[in-house]
Amino acid sequence: MARRVSMATRDELVAAIAHRYSQSGRAERGRILDEFVAVTGFHRNHAARLLGHTRQERPIGPRPERRTYDDAVREALIVLWETSDRICGKRLRPLVPTLVEAMERHGHLQLAPEVRVGLLSMSAATIDRALRVVREQSGKRTRRSSPPSAAVRRSVPVRTFSDWQDPPPGFFEADLVAHSGPRVNGSFVQTLVVTDIATGWTECAPLLVREQGLLIEVLTELRKLLPFDLLGFDTDNDSVFMNETVRDYCNAEGIAFTRCRPYRKKDQAWVEQKNGAVVRRIVGYRRFEGLEAAAGLARLYATVRLFVNFFQPSFKLAEKVREGAKVRKRYHPAATPFQRLLADPRVSADVKDQARAIHATLDPVVLLREMRAAQQHLIDIADTPVADTKPTTPTLEQFLVGLRTAWKEGEVRPTARSKPKAKRLRRRPDPFVAVDDQLRNWCEAEPWRTSRELLERLQSERLGMYPDKLLRTLQRRVKAWRRAMAQKLVFGSSAPTETNRADAMYSAASPRADRTASSSVTLAERRPQSLAFGDPSGAAGIDPVTQPSSAAQMPLRSGVAYPRQNTIDARGTSR
Repeated sequence: MARRVSMATRDELVAAIAHRYSQSGRAERGRILDEFVAVTGFHRNHAARLLGHTRQERPIGPRPERRTYDDAVREALIVLWETSDRICGKRLRPLVPTLVEAMERHGHLQLAPEVRVGLLSMSAATIDRALRVVREQSGKRTRRSSPPSAAVRRSVPVRTFSDWQDPPPGFFEADLVAHSGPRVNGSFVQTLVVTDIATGWTECAPLLVREQGLLIEVLTELRKLLPFDLLGFDTDNDSVFMNETVRDYCNAEGIAFTRCRPYRKKDQAWVEQKNGAVVRRIVGYRRFEGLEAAAGLARLYATVRLFVNFFQPSFKLAEKVREGAKVRKRYHPAATPFQRLLADPRVSADVKDQARAIHATLDPVVLLREMRAAQQHLIDIADTPVADTKPTTPTLEQFLVGLRTAWKEGEVRPTARSKPKAKRLRRRPDPFVAVDDQLRNWCEAEPWRTSRELLERLQSERLGMYPDKLLRTLQRRVKAWRRAMAQKLVFGSSAPTETNRADAMYSAASPRADRTASSSVTLAERRPQSLAFGDPSGAAGIDPVTQPSSAAQMPLRSGVAYPRQNTIDARGTSR
Protein backbone atom coordinates (compact mmCIF):
# COMPACT_ATOMS: atom_id res chain seq x y z
CA MET A 1 0.00 0.00 0.00
CA ALA A 2 1.41 3.38 -0.98
CA ARG A 3 2.29 5.91 1.65
CA ARG A 4 -0.43 8.54 1.99
CA VAL A 5 1.32 11.19 4.03
CA SER A 6 4.56 13.11 3.73
CA MET A 7 7.68 12.40 5.74
CA ALA A 8 7.11 15.49 7.86
CA THR A 9 3.57 14.38 8.70
CA ARG A 10 4.87 10.90 9.52
CA ASP A 11 7.38 12.31 11.99
CA GLU A 12 4.64 14.38 13.61
CA LEU A 13 2.40 11.30 13.96
CA VAL A 14 5.23 9.26 15.49
CA ALA A 15 6.00 12.02 18.01
CA ALA A 16 2.30 12.30 18.95
CA ILE A 17 1.53 8.57 19.22
CA ALA A 18 4.80 7.09 20.50
CA HIS A 19 4.29 7.98 24.18
CA ARG A 20 0.73 6.64 24.27
CA TYR A 21 1.87 3.53 22.40
CA SER A 22 4.58 2.80 24.93
CA GLN A 23 2.19 3.22 27.93
CA SER A 24 -0.65 1.09 26.52
CA GLY A 25 -1.38 -2.60 26.86
CA ARG A 26 -1.05 -5.22 24.19
CA ALA A 27 -4.58 -4.88 22.82
CA GLU A 28 -4.46 -1.09 22.85
CA ARG A 29 -1.07 -1.11 21.12
CA GLY A 30 -2.56 -3.35 18.42
CA ARG A 31 -5.39 -0.87 17.75
CA ILE A 32 -2.95 2.09 17.67
CA LEU A 33 -0.69 0.17 15.30
CA ASP A 34 -3.60 -0.70 12.99
CA GLU A 35 -4.66 2.93 12.82
CA PHE A 36 -1.08 4.13 12.23
CA VAL A 37 -0.54 1.62 9.40
CA ALA A 38 -3.83 2.57 7.79
CA VAL A 39 -2.92 6.25 7.77
CA THR A 40 0.74 6.04 6.74
CA GLY A 41 0.70 2.93 4.56
CA PHE A 42 3.82 1.53 6.27
CA HIS A 43 4.49 -2.15 6.75
CA ARG A 44 3.31 -3.30 10.18
CA ASN A 45 6.77 -4.37 11.34
CA HIS A 46 8.30 -1.08 10.24
CA ALA A 47 5.53 0.87 11.99
CA ALA A 48 6.11 -1.09 15.21
CA ARG A 49 9.82 -0.30 15.11
CA LEU A 50 9.10 3.41 14.58
CA LEU A 51 6.65 3.61 17.50
CA GLY A 52 8.63 1.37 19.82
CA HIS A 53 12.07 2.85 19.23
CA THR A 54 11.57 6.59 18.91
CA ARG A 55 14.68 8.57 18.12
CA GLN A 56 16.01 10.93 20.71
CA GLU A 57 16.46 14.53 19.70
CA ARG A 58 20.07 14.98 18.67
CA PRO A 59 21.66 18.16 19.98
CA ILE A 60 22.62 20.62 17.32
CA GLY A 61 26.22 21.85 17.33
CA PRO A 62 29.72 20.44 17.71
CA ARG A 63 30.24 17.08 19.35
CA PRO A 64 33.54 17.18 21.25
CA GLU A 65 33.35 13.49 22.17
CA ARG A 66 33.65 12.54 18.49
CA ARG A 67 36.69 14.68 17.70
CA THR A 68 39.62 12.86 16.12
CA TYR A 69 42.05 15.78 16.10
CA ASP A 70 43.07 17.56 19.29
CA ASP A 71 43.81 21.23 19.90
CA ALA A 72 47.46 20.88 18.88
CA VAL A 73 46.46 19.76 15.37
CA ARG A 74 43.92 22.59 15.19
CA GLU A 75 46.50 25.23 16.17
CA ALA A 76 48.94 23.92 13.58
CA LEU A 77 46.15 23.99 10.98
CA ILE A 78 45.45 27.64 11.77
CA VAL A 79 49.11 28.47 11.15
CA LEU A 80 49.02 26.71 7.79
CA TRP A 81 45.74 28.43 6.88
CA GLU A 82 47.15 31.86 7.61
CA THR A 83 50.32 31.02 5.66
CA SER A 84 48.23 30.04 2.64
CA ASP A 85 46.47 33.45 2.70
CA ARG A 86 43.26 32.01 4.16
CA ILE A 87 42.19 29.81 1.28
CA CYS A 88 39.31 27.33 1.54
CA GLY A 89 39.66 23.74 2.71
CA LYS A 90 39.43 22.21 -0.76
CA ARG A 91 42.39 24.27 -1.90
CA LEU A 92 44.30 23.97 1.37
CA ARG A 93 44.11 20.14 1.55
CA PRO A 94 46.48 19.42 -1.41
CA LEU A 95 48.76 22.26 -0.28
CA VAL A 96 49.31 20.96 3.28
CA PRO A 97 52.16 18.47 2.49
CA THR A 98 54.07 21.01 0.41
CA LEU A 99 53.48 23.78 2.94
CA VAL A 100 54.54 21.68 5.94
CA GLU A 101 57.71 20.52 4.19
CA ALA A 102 58.66 24.07 3.12
CA MET A 103 58.03 25.61 6.55
CA GLU A 104 60.00 22.87 8.32
CA ARG A 105 62.89 23.20 5.87
CA HIS A 106 63.19 26.92 6.58
CA GLY A 107 62.78 26.51 10.33
CA HIS A 108 59.36 28.17 10.62
CA LEU A 109 57.53 25.11 11.96
CA GLN A 110 58.42 22.12 14.16
CA LEU A 111 55.66 19.53 14.48
CA ALA A 112 55.38 16.50 16.69
CA PRO A 113 55.01 13.24 14.74
CA GLU A 114 51.38 12.71 15.83
CA VAL A 115 50.47 16.29 14.89
CA ARG A 116 52.14 15.92 11.50
CA VAL A 117 50.23 12.70 10.82
CA GLY A 118 46.96 14.36 11.82
CA LEU A 119 47.49 17.32 9.48
CA LEU A 120 48.37 15.12 6.53
CA SER A 121 45.35 12.84 7.05
CA MET A 122 42.76 15.59 7.55
CA SER A 123 40.11 15.89 4.82
CA ALA A 124 38.94 19.11 3.18
CA ALA A 125 35.55 19.01 4.96
CA THR A 126 37.23 18.51 8.34
CA ILE A 127 39.53 21.45 7.63
CA ASP A 128 36.53 23.70 6.92
CA ARG A 129 34.77 22.55 10.10
CA ALA A 130 37.89 23.11 12.21
CA LEU A 131 38.33 26.60 10.79
CA ARG A 132 34.65 27.66 11.00
CA VAL A 133 35.00 29.59 14.25
CA VAL A 134 38.27 31.17 13.13
CA ARG A 135 36.75 32.36 9.87
CA GLU A 136 33.77 33.90 11.65
CA GLN A 137 36.03 35.82 14.03
CA SER A 138 38.29 36.95 11.18
CA GLY A 139 35.39 38.82 9.63
CA LYS A 140 35.02 36.75 6.47
CA ARG A 141 31.43 35.84 5.74
CA THR A 142 31.02 32.22 4.71
CA ARG A 143 27.67 32.60 2.99
CA ARG A 144 25.98 35.45 1.16
CA SER A 145 22.86 36.61 2.92
CA SER A 146 19.72 37.63 1.09
CA PRO A 147 19.54 41.27 -0.01
CA PRO A 148 17.70 43.73 2.22
CA SER A 149 14.88 44.08 -0.32
CA ALA A 150 14.07 40.35 -0.22
CA ALA A 151 12.02 40.66 2.95
CA VAL A 152 10.25 43.74 1.61
CA ARG A 153 9.58 41.97 -1.67
CA ARG A 154 7.95 39.08 0.14
CA SER A 155 5.72 41.48 2.03
CA VAL A 156 4.47 43.18 -1.16
CA PRO A 157 1.72 41.23 -2.97
CA VAL A 158 2.08 40.31 -6.65
CA ARG A 159 -0.38 41.64 -9.21
CA THR A 160 -0.33 40.29 -12.78
CA PHE A 161 -1.75 41.82 -15.94
CA SER A 162 -4.92 39.73 -15.73
CA ASP A 163 -5.53 40.74 -12.10
CA TRP A 164 -6.41 44.33 -12.96
CA GLN A 165 -9.84 43.56 -14.45
CA ASP A 166 -11.53 47.03 -14.51
CA PRO A 167 -10.16 49.12 -11.61
CA PRO A 168 -11.48 52.62 -10.91
CA PRO A 169 -9.34 55.65 -11.80
CA GLY A 170 -6.49 56.01 -9.33
CA PHE A 171 -4.64 52.71 -9.71
CA PHE A 172 -1.29 53.45 -11.35
CA GLU A 173 1.59 51.46 -12.75
CA ALA A 174 5.05 53.01 -12.29
CA ASP A 175 8.44 52.49 -13.90
CA LEU A 176 11.79 54.23 -14.37
CA VAL A 177 13.29 55.15 -17.76
CA ALA A 178 17.07 55.61 -17.80
CA HIS A 179 18.59 58.42 -19.86
CA SER A 180 22.07 56.90 -19.94
CA GLY A 181 22.68 57.09 -23.67
CA PRO A 182 25.14 54.55 -25.11
CA ARG A 183 26.85 53.90 -21.76
CA VAL A 184 25.53 53.10 -18.31
CA ASN A 185 28.49 54.12 -16.16
CA GLY A 186 28.35 57.16 -13.92
CA SER A 187 25.31 59.09 -12.74
CA PHE A 188 22.53 60.06 -15.13
CA VAL A 189 18.98 61.34 -14.96
CA GLN A 190 16.03 58.95 -14.89
CA THR A 191 12.35 59.56 -15.53
CA LEU A 192 9.61 58.30 -13.22
CA VAL A 193 6.56 57.36 -15.32
CA VAL A 194 3.16 56.64 -13.74
CA THR A 195 0.14 55.56 -15.82
CA ASP A 196 -3.46 55.14 -14.70
CA ILE A 197 -5.00 51.81 -15.73
CA ALA A 198 -8.56 53.03 -16.23
CA THR A 199 -8.02 56.31 -18.11
CA GLY A 200 -4.42 56.14 -19.35
CA TRP A 201 -3.56 59.38 -17.55
CA THR A 202 0.24 59.67 -17.58
CA GLU A 203 2.59 61.79 -15.50
CA CYS A 204 6.37 62.02 -15.85
CA ALA A 205 9.02 63.55 -13.62
CA PRO A 206 12.84 63.49 -13.69
CA LEU A 207 14.94 61.90 -10.96
CA LEU A 208 18.42 63.32 -10.57
CA VAL A 209 19.66 60.13 -8.88
CA ARG A 210 18.22 56.71 -8.02
CA GLU A 211 17.37 57.28 -4.38
CA GLN A 212 14.28 56.14 -2.50
CA GLY A 213 13.91 59.36 -0.51
CA LEU A 214 13.99 61.45 -3.68
CA LEU A 215 11.51 59.05 -5.28
CA ILE A 216 9.04 59.65 -2.44
CA GLU A 217 9.39 63.44 -2.79
CA VAL A 218 8.83 63.30 -6.55
CA LEU A 219 5.84 60.98 -6.12
CA THR A 220 4.35 63.39 -3.59
CA GLU A 221 4.65 66.25 -6.09
CA LEU A 222 3.06 64.15 -8.84
CA ARG A 223 0.09 63.36 -6.59
CA LYS A 224 -0.63 67.10 -6.42
CA LEU A 225 -0.92 67.21 -10.23
CA LEU A 226 -3.28 64.24 -10.56
CA PRO A 227 -6.97 65.03 -11.12
CA PHE A 228 -7.94 62.14 -8.78
CA ASP A 229 -6.51 60.40 -5.74
CA LEU A 230 -3.71 57.84 -5.96
CA LEU A 231 -5.31 54.59 -4.81
CA GLY A 232 -2.81 51.97 -6.02
CA PHE A 233 0.90 51.96 -6.86
CA ASP A 234 2.16 48.97 -8.87
CA THR A 235 5.88 48.73 -9.67
CA ASP A 236 8.49 46.26 -10.83
CA ASN A 237 11.00 44.56 -8.53
CA ASP A 238 13.63 47.29 -8.76
CA SER A 239 15.37 48.00 -5.46
CA VAL A 240 14.47 51.69 -5.74
CA PHE A 241 10.82 50.60 -5.29
CA MET A 242 11.25 47.46 -3.18
CA ASN A 243 12.41 49.06 0.06
CA GLU A 244 10.98 49.96 3.43
CA THR A 245 10.80 53.69 2.62
CA VAL A 246 8.39 53.27 -0.30
CA ARG A 247 6.43 50.50 1.40
CA ASP A 248 5.95 52.46 4.62
CA TYR A 249 5.01 55.58 2.65
CA CYS A 250 2.27 53.71 0.79
CA ASN A 251 0.98 52.13 3.99
CA ALA A 252 0.88 55.50 5.77
CA GLU A 253 -0.95 57.18 2.86
CA GLY A 254 -3.45 54.36 2.36
CA ILE A 255 -2.07 53.40 -1.08
CA ALA A 256 -2.25 49.78 -2.22
CA PHE A 257 1.36 48.86 -2.96
CA THR A 258 1.79 45.89 -5.36
CA ARG A 259 4.48 44.54 -7.65
CA CYS A 260 4.73 42.51 -10.85
CA ARG A 261 6.37 39.13 -11.23
CA PRO A 262 10.15 39.21 -11.70
CA TYR A 263 11.27 39.34 -15.34
CA ARG A 264 7.66 39.62 -16.57
CA LYS A 265 7.31 42.98 -18.28
CA LYS A 266 3.88 42.01 -19.61
CA ASP A 267 2.53 42.42 -16.09
CA GLN A 268 3.20 46.15 -16.51
CA ALA A 269 2.06 46.51 -20.10
CA TRP A 270 0.32 49.86 -19.50
CA VAL A 271 3.35 51.76 -18.27
CA GLU A 272 5.76 49.94 -20.60
CA GLN A 273 3.73 51.22 -23.53
CA LYS A 274 4.01 54.78 -22.23
CA ASN A 275 7.75 54.39 -21.78
CA GLY A 276 8.09 54.15 -25.55
CA ALA A 277 5.14 56.19 -26.79
CA VAL A 278 5.72 59.15 -24.48
CA VAL A 279 9.21 59.22 -22.96
CA ARG A 280 11.32 57.69 -25.71
CA ARG A 281 9.33 59.31 -28.50
CA ILE A 282 9.53 62.80 -26.99
CA VAL A 283 12.83 62.71 -25.09
CA GLY A 284 14.81 60.27 -27.22
CA TYR A 285 17.81 58.14 -26.33
CA ARG A 286 20.54 60.68 -25.56
CA ARG A 287 22.41 60.84 -22.27
CA PHE A 288 21.29 63.45 -19.77
CA GLU A 289 23.17 64.10 -16.55
CA GLY A 290 23.42 66.90 -14.04
CA LEU A 291 21.08 69.54 -12.63
CA GLU A 292 20.72 71.43 -15.91
CA ALA A 293 19.49 68.35 -17.76
CA ALA A 294 17.07 67.48 -14.95
CA ALA A 295 15.68 71.02 -15.01
CA GLY A 296 15.30 70.81 -18.80
CA LEU A 297 13.38 67.55 -18.50
CA ALA A 298 11.13 69.03 -15.82
CA ARG A 299 10.37 71.96 -18.12
CA LEU A 300 9.57 69.57 -20.98
CA TYR A 301 7.35 67.30 -18.88
CA ALA A 302 5.35 70.29 -17.62
CA THR A 303 4.13 70.75 -21.21
CA VAL A 304 4.06 67.08 -22.15
CA ARG A 305 1.58 66.17 -19.40
CA LEU A 306 -0.98 68.62 -20.78
CA PHE A 307 -0.40 67.77 -24.42
CA VAL A 308 -0.50 63.98 -23.93
CA ASN A 309 -3.41 63.81 -21.47
CA PHE A 310 -5.66 66.28 -23.27
CA PHE A 311 -4.70 66.06 -26.97
CA GLN A 312 -3.16 62.63 -27.59
CA PRO A 313 -5.68 59.80 -28.18
CA SER A 314 -4.60 56.25 -27.49
CA PHE A 315 -6.11 52.80 -27.87
CA LYS A 316 -7.08 50.64 -24.93
CA LEU A 317 -7.38 46.86 -25.14
CA ALA A 318 -10.96 45.64 -24.74
CA GLU A 319 -10.50 41.89 -25.05
CA LYS A 320 -8.05 39.29 -26.32
CA VAL A 321 -9.21 35.93 -27.68
CA ARG A 322 -6.92 33.07 -28.71
CA GLU A 323 -8.06 30.93 -31.63
CA GLY A 324 -5.51 28.18 -31.96
CA ALA A 325 -2.19 29.83 -32.79
CA LYS A 326 -3.82 33.15 -33.64
CA VAL A 327 -4.61 35.84 -31.08
CA ARG A 328 -7.36 38.32 -31.91
CA LYS A 329 -7.40 41.63 -30.07
CA ARG A 330 -10.25 44.11 -29.94
CA TYR A 331 -9.68 47.70 -28.84
CA HIS A 332 -11.94 50.44 -27.60
CA PRO A 333 -12.24 53.50 -29.87
CA ALA A 334 -9.26 55.82 -29.59
CA ALA A 335 -9.73 58.46 -26.91
CA THR A 336 -7.61 60.84 -24.88
CA PRO A 337 -7.17 60.29 -21.12
CA PHE A 338 -9.27 63.42 -20.63
CA GLN A 339 -12.15 61.92 -22.63
CA ARG A 340 -11.97 58.64 -20.72
CA LEU A 341 -11.99 60.61 -17.47
CA LEU A 342 -15.22 62.36 -18.46
CA ALA A 343 -16.85 59.12 -19.66
CA ASP A 344 -16.10 57.14 -16.49
CA PRO A 345 -19.16 57.18 -14.17
CA ARG A 346 -16.97 56.45 -11.13
CA VAL A 347 -15.31 59.87 -11.32
CA SER A 348 -16.96 62.60 -9.27
CA ALA A 349 -18.55 65.63 -10.89
CA ASP A 350 -16.09 68.02 -9.23
CA VAL A 351 -13.11 66.26 -10.80
CA LYS A 352 -14.78 66.38 -14.22
CA ASP A 353 -15.56 70.09 -13.89
CA GLN A 354 -11.98 70.85 -12.90
CA ALA A 355 -10.66 68.87 -15.90
CA ARG A 356 -13.04 70.71 -18.25
CA ALA A 357 -11.85 74.06 -16.90
CA ILE A 358 -8.22 73.16 -17.55
CA HIS A 359 -9.04 71.87 -21.05
CA ALA A 360 -10.81 75.11 -21.95
CA THR A 361 -7.63 77.13 -21.35
CA LEU A 362 -5.24 74.95 -23.35
CA ASP A 363 -4.00 75.74 -26.86
CA PRO A 364 -2.48 72.64 -28.55
CA VAL A 365 -0.36 74.76 -30.91
CA VAL A 366 1.20 76.67 -28.03
CA LEU A 367 1.84 73.43 -26.16
CA LEU A 368 3.50 71.87 -29.20
CA ARG A 369 5.68 74.94 -29.74
CA GLU A 370 6.79 74.86 -26.10
CA MET A 371 7.54 71.14 -26.43
CA ARG A 372 9.74 71.73 -29.49
CA ALA A 373 11.60 74.54 -27.72
CA ALA A 374 12.17 72.38 -24.63
CA GLN A 375 13.33 69.49 -26.82
CA GLN A 376 15.82 71.73 -28.59
CA HIS A 377 17.09 72.96 -25.24
CA LEU A 378 17.72 69.36 -24.17
CA ILE A 379 19.60 68.66 -27.40
CA ASP A 380 21.79 71.70 -26.78
CA ILE A 381 22.61 70.37 -23.32
CA ALA A 382 23.40 66.84 -24.54
CA ASP A 383 25.21 67.56 -27.83
CA THR A 384 26.72 71.03 -27.71
CA PRO A 385 28.55 71.77 -24.43
CA VAL A 386 29.56 75.24 -25.67
CA ALA A 387 27.39 76.64 -28.43
CA ASP A 388 28.51 79.71 -30.33
CA THR A 389 25.06 80.59 -31.63
CA LYS A 390 22.00 79.21 -29.94
CA PRO A 391 18.92 78.64 -32.12
CA THR A 392 16.19 81.16 -31.48
CA THR A 393 12.75 79.99 -30.49
CA PRO A 394 10.22 80.90 -33.21
CA THR A 395 7.26 83.04 -32.39
CA LEU A 396 3.80 81.53 -32.17
CA GLU A 397 2.90 82.81 -35.66
CA GLN A 398 6.10 81.45 -37.19
CA PHE A 399 5.64 78.12 -35.50
CA LEU A 400 2.02 77.89 -36.68
CA VAL A 401 3.01 78.68 -40.26
CA GLY A 402 5.79 76.12 -40.10
CA LEU A 403 3.37 73.39 -39.13
CA ARG A 404 1.92 73.44 -42.62
CA THR A 405 5.21 72.53 -44.25
CA ALA A 406 6.92 70.67 -41.39
CA TRP A 407 6.16 67.33 -43.03
CA LYS A 408 8.48 68.20 -45.91
CA GLU A 409 11.44 68.38 -43.54
CA GLY A 410 11.03 64.78 -42.37
CA GLU A 411 11.53 64.24 -38.64
CA VAL A 412 10.84 67.49 -36.79
CA ARG A 413 11.38 66.32 -33.22
CA PRO A 414 14.90 67.44 -32.24
CA THR A 415 15.30 64.55 -29.84
CA ALA A 416 14.62 62.02 -32.62
CA ARG A 417 17.49 63.22 -34.80
CA SER A 418 20.74 61.33 -34.47
CA LYS A 419 23.79 63.10 -33.20
CA PRO A 420 26.01 64.24 -36.11
CA LYS A 421 29.20 62.25 -36.33
CA ALA A 422 32.53 63.96 -36.71
CA LYS A 423 34.32 63.37 -40.00
CA ARG A 424 36.92 60.67 -39.76
CA LEU A 425 40.37 62.12 -40.48
CA ARG A 426 43.72 60.47 -40.98
CA ARG A 427 44.91 58.58 -37.91
CA ARG A 428 48.25 57.28 -39.20
CA PRO A 429 51.29 59.05 -40.68
CA ASP A 430 51.01 59.82 -44.37
CA PRO A 431 53.19 57.27 -46.25
CA PHE A 432 53.39 59.50 -49.35
CA VAL A 433 54.17 62.79 -47.64
CA ALA A 434 57.65 62.95 -49.19
CA VAL A 435 56.54 62.21 -52.77
CA ASP A 436 53.07 63.74 -52.81
CA ASP A 437 54.00 66.56 -55.19
CA GLN A 438 55.84 64.18 -57.48
CA LEU A 439 52.90 61.76 -57.69
CA ARG A 440 50.46 64.57 -58.40
CA ASN A 441 52.64 65.92 -61.20
CA TRP A 442 52.72 62.46 -62.75
CA CYS A 443 48.94 62.16 -62.43
CA GLU A 444 48.27 65.56 -64.03
CA ALA A 445 50.80 64.99 -66.83
CA GLU A 446 49.36 61.55 -67.71
CA PRO A 447 45.89 61.29 -66.15
CA TRP A 448 45.13 58.04 -67.96
CA ARG A 449 47.72 56.22 -65.88
CA THR A 450 46.25 53.93 -63.25
CA SER A 451 47.21 54.04 -59.60
CA ARG A 452 49.08 50.74 -59.93
CA GLU A 453 51.18 52.12 -62.77
CA LEU A 454 52.03 55.19 -60.70
CA LEU A 455 52.99 52.99 -57.76
CA GLU A 456 55.16 50.75 -59.95
CA ARG A 457 56.94 53.82 -61.35
CA LEU A 458 57.52 55.08 -57.80
CA GLN A 459 58.83 51.67 -56.72
CA SER A 460 61.28 51.59 -59.63
CA GLU A 461 62.70 54.97 -58.64
CA ARG A 462 62.74 54.38 -54.86
CA LEU A 463 63.55 50.74 -54.29
CA GLY A 464 62.16 49.05 -51.19
CA MET A 465 60.44 52.14 -49.79
CA TYR A 466 56.84 51.76 -50.99
CA PRO A 467 55.37 48.22 -50.79
CA ASP A 468 52.33 46.97 -52.72
CA LYS A 469 50.07 47.26 -49.68
CA LEU A 470 50.00 51.06 -50.19
CA LEU A 471 48.05 50.66 -53.46
CA ARG A 472 44.63 51.28 -51.88
CA THR A 473 45.91 54.45 -50.18
CA LEU A 474 47.23 55.75 -53.49
CA GLN A 475 43.96 54.87 -55.27
CA ARG A 476 41.93 57.00 -52.86
CA ARG A 477 44.36 59.86 -53.30
CA VAL A 478 44.35 59.68 -57.13
CA LYS A 479 40.54 59.57 -57.10
CA ALA A 480 40.41 62.83 -55.16
CA TRP A 481 42.94 64.44 -57.51
CA ARG A 482 40.93 63.45 -60.58
CA ARG A 483 37.74 64.79 -59.02
CA ALA A 484 39.46 68.11 -58.33
CA MET A 485 40.86 68.29 -61.87
CA ALA A 486 37.43 67.53 -63.35
CA GLN A 487 35.75 70.27 -61.34
CA LYS A 488 38.46 72.72 -62.32
CA LEU A 489 38.01 71.80 -65.98
CA VAL A 490 34.22 72.13 -65.84
CA PHE A 491 33.88 75.22 -63.67
CA GLY A 492 37.18 76.92 -64.46
CA SER A 493 39.80 78.28 -62.12
CA SER A 494 37.15 79.89 -59.89
CA ALA A 495 36.46 76.58 -58.10
CA PRO A 496 39.70 75.50 -56.40
CA THR A 497 37.96 74.35 -53.22
CA GLU A 498 37.99 70.66 -54.07
CA THR A 499 41.72 70.79 -54.76
CA ASN A 500 42.34 72.44 -51.44
CA ARG A 501 40.24 69.81 -49.68
CA ALA A 502 42.15 66.99 -51.36
CA ASP A 503 45.46 68.56 -50.41
CA ALA A 504 44.39 68.98 -46.79
CA MET A 505 43.10 65.42 -46.54
CA TYR A 506 46.01 63.52 -48.04
CA SER A 507 49.15 65.58 -47.49
CA ALA A 508 50.78 68.16 -45.27
CA ALA A 509 49.51 71.71 -45.51
CA SER A 510 52.01 73.41 -47.86
CA PRO A 511 51.44 75.85 -50.77
CA ARG A 512 51.72 74.26 -54.17
CA ALA A 513 53.38 75.81 -57.22
CA ASP A 514 51.38 76.62 -60.28
CA ARG A 515 50.94 73.76 -62.66
CA THR A 516 52.88 73.77 -65.94
CA ALA A 517 51.36 74.84 -69.20
CA SER A 518 51.79 71.39 -70.64
CA SER A 519 49.58 69.94 -67.91
CA SER A 520 46.87 72.50 -68.73
CA VAL A 521 47.07 71.67 -72.40
CA THR A 522 46.80 67.99 -71.65
CA LEU A 523 43.74 68.59 -69.46
CA ALA A 524 42.14 70.78 -72.09
CA GLU A 525 42.17 67.88 -74.52
CA ARG A 526 40.20 65.63 -72.18
CA ARG A 527 36.47 65.18 -71.99
CA PRO A 528 35.06 66.89 -68.90
CA GLN A 529 31.88 64.80 -69.02
CA SER A 530 33.60 61.54 -68.19
CA LEU A 531 36.30 63.02 -65.97
CA ALA A 532 33.60 64.33 -63.66
CA PHE A 533 32.66 60.77 -62.70
CA GLY A 534 36.03 60.32 -60.96
CA ASP A 535 36.82 56.93 -62.52
CA PRO A 536 39.29 55.22 -60.15
CA SER A 537 40.97 53.30 -62.93
CA GLY A 538 42.19 56.48 -64.62
CA ALA A 539 40.94 55.44 -68.07
CA ALA A 540 37.42 56.92 -68.26
CA GLY A 541 36.72 59.66 -70.79
CA ILE A 542 40.03 59.45 -72.66
CA ASP A 543 39.61 59.78 -76.42
CA PRO A 544 42.02 57.44 -78.23
CA VAL A 545 42.37 59.98 -81.03
CA THR A 546 43.64 62.72 -78.71
CA GLN A 547 45.91 60.48 -76.64
CA PRO A 548 49.63 60.99 -77.03
CA SER A 549 51.42 58.35 -79.04
CA SER A 550 53.14 57.08 -75.90
CA ALA A 551 49.77 56.02 -74.50
CA ALA A 552 48.60 54.14 -77.60
CA GLN A 553 50.32 51.01 -76.34
CA MET A 554 49.83 50.21 -72.62
CA PRO A 555 52.50 47.88 -71.20
CA LEU A 556 51.45 44.87 -69.12
CA ARG A 557 53.42 43.77 -66.08
CA SER A 558 54.56 40.73 -68.04
CA GLY A 559 56.10 42.96 -70.74
CA VAL A 560 53.51 42.22 -73.48
CA ALA A 561 51.95 45.31 -75.05
CA TYR A 562 48.31 45.48 -76.10
CA PRO A 563 46.33 48.22 -77.91
CA ARG A 564 44.20 50.27 -75.54
CA GLN A 565 40.50 50.57 -76.44
CA ASN A 566 38.08 52.60 -74.37
CA THR A 567 34.30 52.28 -74.53
CA ILE A 568 32.02 54.50 -72.51
CA ASP A 569 28.76 53.01 -71.28
CA ALA A 570 25.56 54.88 -70.37
CA ARG A 571 26.93 55.79 -66.95
CA GLY A 572 30.09 57.31 -68.37
CA THR A 573 32.45 54.66 -67.00
CA SER A 574 35.20 53.03 -69.02
CA ARG A 575 35.06 49.33 -69.90
